[in-house]
Amino acid sequence: MAVARTPRRGDVYLVQRNPARGREIRKTRPCVVVSPDELNAHLRTFIVAPLTTGAHAYPFRVACRFDGKDGHVVLDQVRTVDRERLTKRLGALTEPTLRKILGVLLQMFAP
Repeated sequence: MAVARTPRRGDVYLVQRNPARGREIRKTRPCVVVSPDELNAHLRTFIVAPLTTGAHAYPFRVACRFDGKDGHVVLDQVRTVDRERLTKRLGALTEPTLRKILGVLLQMFAP
């Protein structure tokens, strides 16, 4: 079941991540959309990062609070997924958290 509305950066969706290999995060889990809205409006794929409550606090993981739970956005597990993997919109992260995420991504991919 694909989602009806176009996902936006910062939205959190329940995403089917299987099949996974090796140390990749498995199963259906909440993920935040990190791809730009300009891409999201034109493509059937979205760049997402999983949310977890069990992750260690590494420099490339952003602390967040979502749905009443403390956790992390796991930016070292960023993945591109097809629209069909997004099963349900759960909400959105706060603007300050989204800014932190984008700042870490910039550090990770800047030369």
